[in-house]
Amino acid sequence: MFKIGELAVYPAQGVGLIEAIEDREIMGTWQKFYVMKILGNGMKIMIPTDTAQTIGLRQLITSKEIPKIYEILRARDVTIDKQAWNKRYREYLEKIKTGSVYEIAKVLRDLFILKHGKDLSFGERKMMDTAKHLLIKEISIASRAAEAKVEAEINAMFPLQ
Repeated sequence: MFKIGELAVYPAQGVGLIEAIEDREIMGTWQKFYVMKILGNGMKIMIPTDTAQTIGLRQLITSKEIPKIYEILRARDVTIDKQAWNKRYREYLEKIKTGSVYEIAKVLRDLFILKHGKDLSFGERKMMDTAKHLLIKEISIASRAAEAKVEAEINAMFPLQ
């Protein structure tokens, strides 16, 4: 259970602040909701508290988890499936939707690697930007570092940009 004022991560949207916990009547049934404001874009989301875990709402990573993320990003001994871009896009989208910071890191790494072998589709470029933004925001909060510093660290892992 999250408390008002806590930060949490909502899958595919990123880090948000729990601004309130409200009771709302939905189709004749009262439910408790987290009211969350996404830090990256200011969007407000209402998340039923009883399904928050199932949806994938989770705690932020700790600074101890950052080296594992960077290890994933630096890995180059990975096999990237040479399937059609739209099938690959759907698979990557599913990974981002899990909310797992490790899966998001894999998507970003794979797209960076792919980018150097061929042009990415518009959707893949947008997904790469989304994955990068999600990682930068969460790592910067976990490490208490400026987003620009985290972005520079990530960019340095992909020198062929």
